[in-house]
Amino acid sequence: MRVLVVGGSGHVGRLVLPMLAQNHTLRVFDLRPPHESSLEYVQGNACDFAAVEQAAQGMDALLYMAMGRYVKVGLPYNQNIDGVTSSLDANVKGLYIALQAAHSAGISHAVYTSSMSIYQEATLPTRYFQDEEITPDATDLYGFTKRLGEEICRNTCRERGMTINVLRLCWPVSKERWLAETRIGVPTFATADEDLARALHAALERRFVGFQAFMISGDYSQKYMNLSKAKRLLDWEPLLRPTLAAE
Repeated sequence: MRVLVVGGSGHVGRLVLPMLAQNHTLRVFDLRPPHESSLEYVQGNACDFAAVEQAAQGMDALLYMAMGRYVKVGLPYNQNIDGVTSSLDANVKGLYIALQAAHSAGISHAVYTSSMSIYQEATLPTRYFQDEEITPDATDLYGFTKRLGEEICRNTCRERGMTINVLRLCWPVSKERWLAETRIGVPTFATADEDLARALHAALERRFVGFQAFMISGDYSQKYMNLSKAKRLLDWEPLLRPTLAAE
């Protein structure tokens, strides 16, 4: 599959694109080049409709993983206006424009990397998410703009008839870091790169009617969330397991 990856030069892209490139032809559209120099690269801004539409020509699907500068919960916004602006541009304005431009170029399927941060981050370790229908409640900048991004995807499905799979990611990390930090018997939210790459591959390959959201996590014991929807519809579950017991 030929996939236009908007925002593929960030942290998540660096983790997963080399693995996705084993099964797909990728074209990265970003302000800066991807870490993997062998990938096709087009420089551009997701808020530029014409540029995205041109980059989307001849592609089969859109993978949107752009995000602005992360502003930590509690930091004063008046001292981080650049982060506020870039988050709104990437997570809201850019997403809307990219989906519309991709549709204009003939793309009918997209995958959006959302986040479990659509829920209040401070409460995540104390909650259990039995399904994807729990109403998002984050009010901080990042979580709120990710919430808006999901609504943009939902609206685009209704307006344009696209199929969009939304993956609510949990702390993507390298396999090496996951194995180093995860202990048997200690629940984790973090997701290893190879598990995440498999989820993205499944979401690109499988098309459902309209909008579908999936929780994606390395929570193999499902202590925090029920991953059965991803298993049922994407045939995905985290496979990596810790090798060390808690001390």
